[in-house]
Amino acid sequence: MVDMTHGDGGPPADSGARTLRTRSLDRESARAERLLATGGWLPAPADAEAATRVLARLTAPLPVRRTASERTRTADRDRRLQRVLRSAVHHLDAGAVGAPTAALLAAVARALLPWHAAPNPPAAAAAPRYDTPPEPNGAAHAPGRPPTDAGEALLPRLSSLFASLAEAAPAGAASAGAAPAGAASAAPPVEPWSVRYAGRFRHYGRPAPQVWTARTFHCPGCAGADGPWTVTCDWRLVTLVCVCGSVSDDHGLAFSEVWLLLPDG
Repeated sequence: MVDMTHGDGGPPADSGARTLRTRSLDRESARAERLLATGGWLPAPADAEAATRVLARLTAPLPVRRTASERTRTADRDRRLQRVLRSAVHHLDAGAVGAPTAALLAAVARALLPWHAAPNPPAAAAAPRYDTPPEPNGAAHAPGRPPTDAGEALLPRLSSLFASLAEAAPAGAASAGAAPAGAASAAPPVEPWSVRYAGRFRHYGRPAPQVWTARTFHCPGCAGADGPWTVTCDWRLVTLVCVCGSVSDDHGLAFSEVWLLLPDG
């Protein structure tokens, strides 16, 4: 078990990504690249479909403007990264992809978390808020100022990886919605994980257009909300174990509402 109540344990070695939470992304990307290259992973149609849609965001060209200030160009660059993040979270929380793809999407979302509210903040006051990790010198990023260069540095490798993922599915699977006769997907096992976390989890809903709701999860045993929790996950189901011993997998939380609160590990 990894104790995740005291931060990330230091920045990654790559100074170009020191302001991003890329530890899990480096691990999952290397694993996915190896499995796809050796044929150890034949993605299911839902995996290929998600990869195709995320790839479209990764490779989207920047707008061509007749006149643009430096501020406008930076906003366009950040908007592309924000759309990658939102697409990854959408497909992660939809629950249709297999465990290896879920692990990869979660890692992408974690790395791009600084773009959750920049340049376009969520429309509703009840929309999720996540902490942005501090810079190595201890200073947090200024509001609305994510590390654009570091985010863009991730795009080439991610584009190549998601292109491989989209292409590795059985022929026609992504477009037809089902594998052709005789073709089979093969998902390698993904290690479950268990971490300790002290803090609150909040469930966000959108019951109607322009209507958002938010509620804090409380332990069904002691009604506590701050933990510390033992969070366990097999990439299909998230279970929260309270310090009082109560166990809940019926918490209603989206996967990203749990994953994006946990420090990188």
